[in-house]
Amino acid sequence: MNESKAREEICRIGLSLFERGYVHATAGNISLRVGDGFLITPTDACLGYLEPNDLALLDAEGHQVSGKRASKTIALHRKIYEATDHAPGSWPAQCVIHTHSTHCVSLSFNAKGSELLPPITPYFVMKVGHVPLIPYFRPGDPLAADAVADAIFHYAKQDTPIRAVMLSKLGPNVWHQDLASAMAALEELEETAKLMQIQSNTPPENLSDVQIEELRQTFGATW
Repeated sequence: MNESKAREEICRIGLSLFERGYVHATAGNISLRVGDGFLITPTDACLGYLEPNDLALLDAEGHQVSGKRASKTIALHRKIYEATDHAPGSWPAQCVIHTHSTHCVSLSFNAKGSELLPPITPYFVMKVGHVPLIPYFRPGDPLAADAVADAIFHYAKQDTPIRAVMLSKLGPNVWHQDLASAMAALEELEETAKLMQIQSNTPPENLSDVQIEELRQTFGATW
């Protein structure tokens, strides 16, 4: 995808997320690899009103080349790209979407354990997979980027590469080979969090080990 098409695609995805309530106000950001660098949404930008020429273009070292000032989360995005490039068995990220999706954030307030959600539906297992819960850091804190990179390497070593993490009290970061696939994974994650909250009085049963193994054998799930 050339840079012009990449800019249009970021704006298209941003508008779709905004119109369907996955992002609000100036929350969230999107980045995409282009050539040897990155495009990322500007700081304090509303994803529903992006303009292609306003997107920040950065070089491979993260230095801004053009556009409006890059989102403060670029350090986190670059860590995800770097970690997925080098963690054995991981899928190299080509794009990253971060939102403040309501049900994911709400679920993180009282989440127990090291992950946001258990394996309660087959499509969550297949399309999203494990979602490590990252402790709270202030927005833009470089320590959050380090914690996410650590999680990527940790799960890769267990032969369960991840496509998403949940930043406690902030929101999910999801990455994939293209923005449409990242958005689909984000949607599945948010809807699963919604299901978990709807069933809060009677938590759903997890899929059994046998059922998960069947998803591995049939669909290549990496749970």
